[in-house]
Amino acid sequence: MNLNLKNKKALVMGASAGIGKAIAESLINEGAEVYICSRSEQKLRDCQEEIGAAGYEVCDLSKPLASKELIERVIARIGQIDILVTNTGGPEKANFLDVSDEQWHLDFQSIWMSPVESIKAVLPHMKENNYGRVIMVTSVAAKEPISGLTTSNGLRAGLSGLAKSIANEFSAFGITINLLLPGYTNTDRLKSLKLSEEQIKAMVPAGRLGEPSELADLATFLASEKGSYITGQSIAVDGGVLKGH
Repeated sequence: MNLNLKNKKALVMGASAGIGKAIAESLINEGAEVYICSRSEQKLRDCQEEIGAAGYEVCDLSKPLASKELIERVIARIGQIDILVTNTGGPEKANFLDVSDEQWHLDFQSIWMSPVESIKAVLPHMKENNYGRVIMVTSVAAKEPISGLTTSNGLRAGLSGLAKSIANEFSAFGITINLLLPGYTNTDRLKSLKLSEEQIKAMVPAGRLGEPSELADLATFLASEKGSYITGQSIAVDGGVLKGH
């Protein structure tokens, strides 16, 4: 299937490893010109060399206005962003009474304000070009709370409402905005939990972890012309973990 991504320009956040890296690689394989960002310049250099990214920008998405300034730098450098993928790392685990005010503010900036600032900065350019794809990588925690991930549960749930609101405003301009909700995915973060095969089978009806490439290929489809009539949706890629409708 030709997804017609040749000459499209993309920015993938949090792309030096894991899901972000897989999305960047999938877009590149379909012909897109992809720029990546993360906090570590060394990891970005290694990633650029490995997957063939067009360039990178070092950016700490937990800092106020960092994502807005990132958009401005990339547009100044390459002229436009047709595809924006927002993606940040998972927050620290803690029950509600154990979450400090400092942690709430840090996670609010990273999980909530980072997408808000970047999307607000890129939408006028997409509107002018009458084309745009915004894909927000969140978590199944947006629909069903995960024990101990209090800030993630609360903040990610709100992003689905934000996506619906933006989709209603900008669909007429050829812009789509969708959320991808990864479940238990084979990343370094999940490997650190050292889950046994029995534990995984108990949690995931598919009986295995998802591969980052499985979510990445869906992101690439949504970023293409083939996905032009899909907007405002929250799509889980979780092997059946979510039990609700």
